[in-house]
Amino acid sequence: MCTISVLLFLIISTPLSGQFVPAKFGKGLRFNGVDSSFYLKLGFRFQNLIVADWDLADEAESYTAANDVNAFVRRSRLKFDGWAFTPKLQYKLELSLSNRDNGGGGNKSEFGNAANTILDAHVTYNFYKGFSVRFGQGKLAGNRERVISSGNLQFVDRSRLNSRFTIDRDVFIQLSHKHTLGDNFIVKESASIASGEGKNHLTGYNGGFGYTYRLEFLPFGSFQSKGDYVNSAIKRESTPKLAVGFTYDDNRKAGRERGQKGDFIYNSAGEITGKNLSTFFADLMFKYQGLSVMFEYADKAADGGPNVIDIDDSIIGTYYTGSAYNIATGYMFKNNIELAVRYTDVKADTATDEKHYTFGLNKFFVGHKLKIQTDFSLIDRADRQNTAMWRTQVDIHF
Repeated sequence: MCTISVLLFLIISTPLSGQFVPAKFGKGLRFNGVDSSFYLKLGFRFQNLIVADWDLADEAESYTAANDVNAFVRRSRLKFDGWAFTPKLQYKLELSLSNRDNGGGGNKSEFGNAANTILDAHVTYNFYKGFSVRFGQGKLAGNRERVISSGNLQFVDRSRLNSRFTIDRDVFIQLSHKHTLGDNFIVKESASIASGEGKNHLTGYNGGFGYTYRLEFLPFGSFQSKGDYVNSAIKRESTPKLAVGFTYDDNRKAGRERGQKGDFIYNSAGEITGKNLSTFFADLMFKYQGLSVMFEYADKAADGGPNVIDIDDSIIGTYYTGSAYNIATGYMFKNNIELAVRYTDVKADTATDEKHYTFGLNKFFVGHKLKIQTDFSLIDRADRQNTAMWRTQVDIHF
């Protein structure tokens, strides 16, 4: 935290050999080199959240009511992005500051006993027409809801589908291509090779890599302001827009119980071990006028079943496998108030099945850059007490 504070002080107080460009609220602080050799945008945001949840009493099942209230800084981020030497060579660095956001590290040697402060750190080179290559740490091309920034969500947070099945961030090299068929039909393809163990790990090579492939179609052309990866109808599309995507992730010898997330799996020899874990996603985004719809399907499976067996036949790890689907829709009124509803159905192989019913109310002052969100959820668990949850969050993004 001290290092980050010093970095900010140097940026703000040191005379720059460039031109400072003021921008509108939410557009960050922008700097251009006087010789046009670089461009830097510095952004900062945080989310303050209050959560109340309570069990729903059921005397027939001997359930008693209980409740809990929490208030904290959900996320606090510093973001640096721009280009160096040429606009074709872009970079991004994003840091998490709040302890609720960076996942800590505690005494976990897999992360060097340090917090997971670095979220994204990658460079992207557009080396030929629609072709680009990306190297570094960042989000894999997984489910749409995960790739959408946490600052651009329709609800206070992502769905249970995402928290259970996402492939999240990793260190990878990715080749991407984008082209147009006819006048408007856009096709995007990407393929990547990743470590398979997620962000910031220091365990080295554990016997396998992760391979991720994604294919996307936009049959009616581009969305305004990259709206295919922005929840809610922030920009009202005058004609219908649709994006459909498919992802397949093959994580060979996955060393963590959720692939790129979860506990590491150690055998009796003290080595990280695992099996092949495959994940499939299908998703879509549709927008027209004030209406927005997002749908996702996820399926995760492990070779030979979810349990990892040691040489003495003991279970040393269990992957979270199964399937889920999630659908969310909202309508943005012209006064920038949105009503939204979401339904998520999770069917897990070795855990409790869940159904989440979420109702949201949002007020946007400057799009997603300044907003107040509140939502209410009913959570139906197959073999546990049902619960209710209410959340309210303020999001501000400079």
